Amino acid sequence: MAKFTYTKTQDTRSGFGAGLAELGRTNPDVVALCADLVGSLKMQDFINENPDRFFQVGIAEANMMGLAAGMTIGGKIPFTGTFANFSTGRVYDQIRQSIAYSGKNVKICASHAGLTLGEDGATHQILEDIGMMKMLPHMTVINPCDYNQTKAATLAIAEHDGPVYLRFGRPKVPIFTPEDQKFEIGKALHLIEGSDVTIFATGHLVWEAILAEEALEKEGISAEVINIHTIKPLDVEAILKSVAKTGCAVTAEEHQMNGGLGDSVAQTLALNHPAPLEMVAVNDSFGESGVPDELMKKYGIDAENIVKAAKRVIKRK
Repeated sequence: MAKFTYTKTQDTRSGFGAGLAELGRTNPDVVALCADLVGSLKMQDFINENPDRFFQVGIAEANMMGLAAGMTIGGKIPFTGTFANFSTGRVYDQIRQSIAYSGKNVKICASHAGLTLGEDGATHQILEDIGMMKMLPHMTVINPCDYNQTKAATLAIAEHDGPVYLRFGRPKVPIFTPEDQKFEIGKALHLIEGSDVTIFATGHLVWEAILAEEALEKEGISAEVINIHTIKPLDVEAILKSVAKTGCAVTAEEHQMNGGLGDSVAQTLALNHPAPLEMVAVNDSFGESGVPDELMKKYGIDAENIVKAAKRVIKRK
């Protein structure tokens, strides 16, 4: 019997849109900025209800980051919205110099991240953004797994003082976390208890990890599944406690192997509790245009590849 089920799928970007709209009704300091992608970022409800608190910057992402940084000086809480590629790679200098360096209270909200962007292809499928953002001092990095968790994370970051990078995606994915959840920044979620191997997953790969656990269970392998929705600050205590029990781990993410969740977990284990680790991630490659599910399979980041990684790492114990 499946430990997690779902009745509906929805894109995580819609969870952001719902959360932003709710903030518009409850927090008068929240303002929103967009770089000509209102529909893609699901910001229209916020705009309809708060037209005086929305700023359409146009295709000028660097300017958007500068404006957002300035708005914090007046006590506003700006949420910027554009694709993840344009939220990071295109504007890294502005984020580093104007936001992270001085700890400005800007919420950088980034949609269409990873391979599952699909047909738009390699130029838009950024797979380096988590690494870029987690290296910045003062920056919090969050990568939720479904609609409900993305909405909860959007609400939570408005209460957090300091810059945040919130990453979400385009495709419809299963909704399997509670609608009324309380999102706690930096606190990993234990989804499934296990004893043979730990699977640390983030973002869209959390559901794939759940599917992998079900497949492993059928083969008599007990896998623990932990949702690492916050890449930075990392829940070091949860990682060490789990690996002390299972003796080995797999990380799963829709990101480059270099610089992502896997690197963070590997560093944690190397410094505190050395143990075998396998990483399920894109291996030093750009993506390509295609159907999301087919791309995940081709680039080795689906449930089947998590199962294979778990079996490999168990042999290394």
